[in-house]
Amino acid sequence: MSCEVRGCDLPVWDTSTADLPLVYVARSIGFLGPRGTFTEEALRATLAAAPNGAPRPELLPYPSLPDTIEAVSSGEVDCALVPIENSIEGSVSVTVDVLAHEVENLQIVREVRQPIRHRLVARPGVRLNEIEKVVSHPHANAQCRNWIRAHLPGIEVEAANSTANAVERVATCDRPWAAIGTALAAEVNGCVVLEESIEDHDDNETRFIFLSRTRERQDLAEPYKTSVVCKILRDQPGALLLILQEFAHRYINLTKIESRPSKAGLGDYIFFIDMEGRIDDARVADALRCLTCKLLQVKILGSYPVGVPAPRADAF
Repeated sequence: MSCEVRGCDLPVWDTSTADLPLVYVARSIGFLGPRGTFTEEALRATLAAAPNGAPRPELLPYPSLPDTIEAVSSGEVDCALVPIENSIEGSVSVTVDVLAHEVENLQIVREVRQPIRHRLVARPGVRLNEIEKVVSHPHANAQCRNWIRAHLPGIEVEAANSTANAVERVATCDRPWAAIGTALAAEVNGCVVLEESIEDHDDNETRFIFLSRTRERQDLAEPYKTSVVCKILRDQPGALLLILQEFAHRYINLTKIESRPSKAGLGDYIFFIDMEGRIDDARVADALRCLTCKLLQVKILGSYPVGVPAPRADAF
């Protein structure tokens, strides 16, 4: 099937011509800070796999997700790494909303998947039975809810901007508080790990995305995924089917579909869609061209190598 309506060409993006993937040639990479976040752990794990001879980029922490994304959008850094989805808590709404509504010059250029291992962190000398309060990011608190209830019943749980920020606060507090954070954050802030792996689900995992102002080259020897945002003209019966049938007719596998508020009014939604394939695959390109003709807007967020799940401990 092909779209016969004129004027439905897909947007043209500058595409990388570098010999290596974009994340391995970046001179600077921003990430959600402060130092010691799960985002930094994922970033360092990715860069550890860089081929010999790849430059070592400057790693710059930013105080919030919008700040991190704006840093790469404005050209302050070459790439940025931000979380977009957790296997327990679902999508990171700030990330998807900023990409959908607030920036127009960015592409997702790589996806990485990082196992999430939560640690209970405190100042040296603080014991588990002395803890008065647990501090962490709301997602981390939720992902350890059952452990906290079982081991620290009735304890006060307080939100922080990030897991690393929580460890920073605990490190400078003279009360017996604990944070849920990373081993890296504990090391950076002079704290100790009281308990390992306190997450309620062993398969807890977060999906992170690298962002760049240039589209990744489309000929890397890796499986690809393409992500788009679709805006329908109006809410009516069959509006979602109008989108899905273009992929079904071409046997394109969708790996995710999610609705989010359009910010144009209550009950008005946009759709985030991830699909297998590259933007220049004939079937993918034809489907997106046809949708461009049918819908109010089709925004291509990127066509990029997919993240590989980390091997489970019980696989060996």
